[in-house]
Amino acid sequence: MPTTRRDFLKTSVLASSLLFVPRFLHALDRQGLAALRDAGGRRLVVVQLGGGNDGLNTVIPYQNDLYYKARPTLGIRPQSGILTLNDELGFHPAMTRLKGMFDQGQLAVLNSVGYPNPDRSHFRSMDIWQSASAADQYVTTGWLGRYLDSSCATCPQPYNGLEVDDTLSLAMKGAARKGLALKNPAKFHQVTQNHFLAQVSKETGPAGGSEMDYLYKTLAETASSADYLYQTSKVYKSAITYPNTEFGKNLKTTAELINSGVDSRVFYVSLTGFDTHVRQQEQQGKLLGDLSEGLSSFAEDLQKSGEFQNTLVLVFSEFGRRVSQNASNGTDHGTANNVLLLGGGLRRPGVGNAAPDLLNLDQGDLRHQLDFRSIYATVLRDWLGADDQAILGSQFERLSELV
Repeated sequence: MPTTRRDFLKTSVLASSLLFVPRFLHALDRQGLAALRDAGGRRLVVVQLGGGNDGLNTVIPYQNDLYYKARPTLGIRPQSGILTLNDELGFHPAMTRLKGMFDQGQLAVLNSVGYPNPDRSHFRSMDIWQSASAADQYVTTGWLGRYLDSSCATCPQPYNGLEVDDTLSLAMKGAARKGLALKNPAKFHQVTQNHFLAQVSKETGPAGGSEMDYLYKTLAETASSADYLYQTSKVYKSAITYPNTEFGKNLKTTAELINSGVDSRVFYVSLTGFDTHVRQQEQQGKLLGDLSEGLSSFAEDLQKSGEFQNTLVLVFSEFGRRVSQNASNGTDHGTANNVLLLGGGLRRPGVGNAAPDLLNLDQGDLRHQLDFRSIYATVLRDWLGADDQAILGSQFERLSELV
């Protein structure tokens, strides 16, 4: 017997399923399929380190006495296995595989990245990084969402930007186009196969632009996207060993989507747990090991399929930590931090700018040398071929010949 709209609204099973359906999806575009405006086949993968990673113990100024004076027990000594990058800086000992990528010319380090008038709130600073706003601006769209708005105006597919997570970050939300959040293509597809959801998504729905019409179209688009991602993702199954962690699994899913040929230009993955106020050494070391193992496995996966040359990975955290350790052998919220760029197409790998200046601090915090929006502008214009000024709302100096 056909399902009526009243049945649709009242059926608890369907209502439960709808909790998993992203509400932000837009109506099906009647203009037909359209790929993202030409980015030369290139894609961007953003890795967010949630909690405020301690940059000074990630890229260590191992020749600077001020570093060890500020961190008498937390500072990492050369004899602990620092992985030297140059005569001033070295990676944390847990980052062995990323050091290998650095040596192969596949990794760039940018120091003291931040923004004027920094905010030490996790939520506010993350919003600033994700929206690419100034500290005194409040913006409801993200820089990658606005990239989708700009470069995918006629795309009907929400999967042109994918976040491998349960929820969508502000970074992926545009005014007209938004990405799609999912943890696993098979599970996402299974949700849309609920009997009532599947049936309703195939119905035309009422005319006239009503809320019900919007809902019917949203369901149809969700079901279509889920089916596309599920069917396409079966093309490639990774044989590479990833860390047996949530982050490792999410990177593996990302690699399988890319290697299967999913038509997406931006991907977003997170690794959390970096708020190290207490007993930092063990916690950060474990996380940086997971980051290093995960990203190098990801790179190996894409290299095997020939996709690494067209992929750029951007690793950031919402802020760094204070220069001095605290009384709990940890670090408190700080300001400027390092950013890592990985890829097979880097034009200027290595250490990209000067080491952090520990002599010229701002009330115990690093002063930023490089505005993070300059990195975004470089990635948008030079890597993705997009209009960086229109997307960021202002002109920021790009980093010459980086990507």
